[in-house]
Amino acid sequence: MAFMEQQPQPMSGRKPPLDDTVLLITVIEASQSLQSHTVIRRYSDFDMLNNSLLISGLNLPFPPKKLLGNMDREFIAERQKGLQAYLNYITRHHILSSCELVKKFLDTNNYSANYTEIALQQVSMFFRSDPKWEVIEPLKDIGWRLRKRYFLVKDKDQPKDKQVLSWVDLGPDKFLSDKDLLSAVKLLPTLSHSNIAPVSFATTSESSALVIRVFSEKGTLRDHICKVKPKEPFLKKYCNPKKIQGLEQQQIQTYGRQILEALKFLHDKGFPYGHLHASNVLIEENTCKLLDIENSLLGLPSYYRPYVTQFRKMNTTESIDVYSFGHLLYEMTYGRPPDAVPVDQYPPPPFSSVVCVLQSILSTEACKTGMPSVSQLLQTPCVTTFRPISSKLKEALKSSKECLEKRLVEEQRTIHQHKRLTRAQSHHGSEEEKRKRKILARKVHEFERFAIIRIRIESGSGASSPPTCPSSPTPLPGSGAYQEFVFPGLIQTFPFHSQYVHVNNQFSQYITYNSVYVA
Repeated sequence: MAFMEQQPQPMSGRKPPLDDTVLLITVIEASQSLQSHTVIRRYSDFDMLNNSLLISGLNLPFPPKKLLGNMDREFIAERQKGLQAYLNYITRHHILSSCELVKKFLDTNNYSANYTEIALQQVSMFFRSDPKWEVIEPLKDIGWRLRKRYFLVKDKDQPKDKQVLSWVDLGPDKFLSDKDLLSAVKLLPTLSHSNIAPVSFATTSESSALVIRVFSEKGTLRDHICKVKPKEPFLKKYCNPKKIQGLEQQQIQTYGRQILEALKFLHDKGFPYGHLHASNVLIEENTCKLLDIENSLLGLPSYYRPYVTQFRKMNTTESIDVYSFGHLLYEMTYGRPPDAVPVDQYPPPPFSSVVCVLQSILSTEACKTGMPSVSQLLQTPCVTTFRPISSKLKEALKSSKECLEKRLVEEQRTIHQHKRLTRAQSHHGSEEEKRKRKILARKVHEFERFAIIRIRIESGSGASSPPTCPSSPTPLPGSGAYQEFVFPGLIQTFPFHSQYVHVNNQFSQYITYNSVYVA
């Protein structure tokens, strides 16, 4: 059976795809446990990983080797701290945490497959079913997704035109049926917009997708900012570039407007994007063109998903696009992405007019309360052409978008609840809170559980006596204008320091206390 003609299976029968953007948190234990979630690693394993990551050009905090005394208890404890600090660094680094080397090192059970071999098999099957295409060379590790592989190809009828073929597994946010997904992907070559990179061919199978588009020798916007070649590995290009340069003011204004026009076009068509970043923007003759517009259809998580899940107001694909535009605008201005988000303090800006836009997107207030829409950032629409989408497919795209946003909201809610629980546990476990609880316990112990309060009902025009509390005894004889009530647990709730007290919400009048007796 030819590639892309396999019999589709229901999504319920498949193993749910992993979200590779989820950060792996690793703790080194001083044990030899062989449980399913325990990974035993030797120092030599860490050394091999570190040597592989040196391509990034980063100054990684890897503890050095020691030839003598490396079995001393003190040294082993110190070495464990050093390796833990090393793991914390690479798992919190936005690029390193998602790379294949780190994922396979930390989670061998879920990341043991040879994705390059799988991609070669699938692409070979495709070429057998459609022999017009021919592979020129593989483009190794030029992207950040570990399940996505690239090949430089050519159409045999147009051998001088180089094109790039991308193969990728379907992701965890794939909510379209196989039939609707194929229909949507088939529309991609018909999409025509001056700021969206054209697609030459696109199709899907039951578990993967294949897209071919024109290859740009000049590379992406991030290649232009970092002064690197597009065919170099992703880690080498972007982790620690030696030469970075922000764009000129005119370029920022031109590119920013073009990107917003492309986003507005997609939003108006109900086409979810959510994958804007500097490596997904081509630069051709002073014109920006968006890449990978098919990612949301294929269910692939966003490059900025680890950031987005921290803010509950970013719960739509449109808000993700605006937030991603803020990251991109920052990178175009300063030549590098922000170190952390939210951003409330900015370096001296080359162009002051940009900072107000950045503040409206990346500030703490914007991340918590919401940010502007694309229409607010851009008022001038773009004249475009696009083959009409059928009403049935339009509803399927809308449903898929809603499911994608629902999964995002659920993940944000889980993270928010975990943060609240962590803060509460930290607060109640503090020494100050323990001391306060001990003092309160001693005070409560000094009193009995019941108190008898003699009170006098205030007289007034039209005032009537309040009904007797069900738990109170019969008024004591001879008490005159005074009555006595028993209120269980009153010592903890009765505001003795105030002059007037409201005994029951059903009473319309106030009472004053005369004296307090401990039973």
